[in-house]
Amino acid sequence: MLAAQVLVNAAVLGCLYACIAIGFSLVWGVLNVINLIHGSLIVLGAYLAWGLYQWTGILPWYVLVLTAPLFFGIGYLLQRLLLNRVITAPVLVTLTLTFGLDLILNNAMIYFFKADYRKLTLVPSLGSLSIGGVVVPVDRVIATAFALVLTGLLYLLLRRSRVGRAVVAVRLDRDAAVLMGVDVKSIYAIAFGLGAALAGCAGVLMALIFPISPLTSSAYLGKAFVVCVLGGLGSVSGALAGGVALALVEGIGAVVVGPSYATTLSFLLLIAFLIVRPQGLLGRKGFE
Repeated sequence: MLAAQVLVNAAVLGCLYACIAIGFSLVWGVLNVINLIHGSLIVLGAYLAWGLYQWTGILPWYVLVLTAPLFFGIGYLLQRLLLNRVITAPVLVTLTLTFGLDLILNNAMIYFFKADYRKLTLVPSLGSLSIGGVVVPVDRVIATAFALVLTGLLYLLLRRSRVGRAVVAVRLDRDAAVLMGVDVKSIYAIAFGLGAALAGCAGVLMALIFPISPLTSSAYLGKAFVVCVLGGLGSVSGALAGGVALALVEGIGAVVVGPSYATTLSFLLLIAFLIVRPQGLLGRKGFE
């Protein structure tokens, strides 16, 4: 029974981890930018869901309709106005820029919301589902369903739309995409906007489950990084595989060695993958 509960928890949490990481992976894979502001954008999305529920009673899954275009616009403008100026510079330059943006946003959230932990508590409570002795809170089921929907929508966008195919083309070979008439600067901005939109939506979903504080941004960023390494950079299916793998390792680790060591085990797994299979579970050599 314990094994079944751990597996179900890993599947649920893994889908949420994938939703956290997919935007980070997209930006890294397409722009070759390690987006350090990603974790703070997730927290900002969580605060948006919490604030709207507290003040207006709007349920978090309805907030997604507002969050996606709002955060897309924020990401698009950040890339167009700031990142685009240094996009061809060495990785350290863009890393420093996103680190600075993260400090600004994170400290702004601490100033306005303080560092206290807040929790989005639905009234009335949605309760739990119990199937064969395995218990899953309904809010986690809803969050998981929306995480899968968002991941699936990104997959369809990249595979079926003209803009999505242009994003994939730029990721695979920027110079060839330019020769085919792709406006790379616009695609970079769209990709960064999509990454920001997914980060904000992931924050809305995480607010249903975990406490909210600016102090958690680094934890979300770390999980996104681990999932990208485990699953493979720039891959939607890889993000899902990496998210479930990370959640499974954390779940088993929490049972075997205790919850305080679960994060340590996940980063040990990251180091092992970097040594043995740096392209990740579903990645391909040459496209890391």
